[in-house]
Amino acid sequence: MSLTASTFRALRHHNYRLWAGADLVSITGTWMQVLGVNWLVLTITGSATSVGLSLVMQALPTLLLGMWGGALADRLPTRPVVVAAQLAQAALAAVLAVIALTGVRSPLPIYAVALAGGVVSALGGPALGRFGAEVVPREDLPNAMALGSIINSAGRILGMSVAGMMLPLTGNAVLFAANALTFFAVIVAVMRMRSSEFHELAAEEHRPGAVLAGLRYVARTPWLLVLLALSIVLGSLGRNYQVTMAAMSAGPLAAGAGGYGLLSTVFAAGTVVGGFLAASRPRLTIRLLLISAFAISVLQALSGLMPSLAAFAAFMLPIAAGAILVDTTVSARAQLDSPDAMRGRVLAALGMAGAASGALGGPVLGWLSDSFGPRLALQVGGVSCVVATLLAAAALARFRKTATGPAPARVAMENA
Repeated sequence: MSLTASTFRALRHHNYRLWAGADLVSITGTWMQVLGVNWLVLTITGSATSVGLSLVMQALPTLLLGMWGGALADRLPTRPVVVAAQLAQAALAAVLAVIALTGVRSPLPIYAVALAGGVVSALGGPALGRFGAEVVPREDLPNAMALGSIINSAGRILGMSVAGMMLPLTGNAVLFAANALTFFAVIVAVMRMRSSEFHELAAEEHRPGAVLAGLRYVARTPWLLVLLALSIVLGSLGRNYQVTMAAMSAGPLAAGAGGYGLLSTVFAAGTVVGGFLAASRPRLTIRLLLISAFAISVLQALSGLMPSLAAFAAFMLPIAAGAILVDTTVSARAQLDSPDAMRGRVLAALGMAGAASGALGGPVLGWLSDSFGPRLALQVGGVSCVVATLLAAAALARFRKTATGPAPARVAMENA
């Protein structure tokens, strides 16, 4: 991996620098809250399945409302939608802090907040993604996505590390309150951006049927359907490590909260490596996606055999790096190879695929971990992802040979 000036080319843009800085602050707080919520639910219930159920609560609204959020993103100015979503998420984090302070011994209030947060993400997430695409020119968008992965990973490392140190000392409430404050960093950054330096995408005309039009576009775009299906399988059975890392740490590795925090930090370090790999590449192709997906699926199956915390953590690093290559490539190809006026709805489809991953994978892996042990859960998931990757490769190869029709479809196959 060679780091050159081109690796960081998106940072040349003033608006992206503000966006990146605010993103780092916000993501740090988010991952502090993630660790706090997961550990709080696990402490209350003693069940990995219950942790998985909290992921379902977050994912369900995106499955049901995601395309409506995408249609809004393609019609409305993105800046006010982004600010409103940040204010709502800050309020929900404050509610979590209150729940933790009251010492509630039921997960139901936590599930309720997770569900409300899912609604905010469903309606505001596509606008957030579209806004992020407007702070850089089109040619720098893949690089901005890759740098965003690095920022996400750095925030995850900071958030998990800080939370791991603070959790035994301060409890969960302080983690949630800190996260509430971080959303205001995004609001300040958005307000300070230069309007003259935005690269606005073509907007959808105000007409009825925008949601159906988005669904029809996805259904009639075979290569996009394959990428979305592969993302669902990889995300659900392949990378739901919020569940399996907690289960491995609390179960066969006997490492407790400290071990869970260490595994989360190692995983985040791997995503940093993956982000730099993606940022240093001139093009993100479907071939890169498939190779990375196959490699991490094999590694996941093998990770279930690891006898110690150190050995298991060693597998987490390359798995995380490959996961970032996969995710960044899927997002880049889905966005750049689709019409600009459809960007919000394509982002919504990606979000729905991610939500489906959480809704399916969290409970399934949690049930497998509780019933048969987390080792078998990892092995079953890894083998399933290998099969899914091979099927996707075969389908995309067939589409490439027969690619005709609209220009975006041909471009997508050329980028394979």
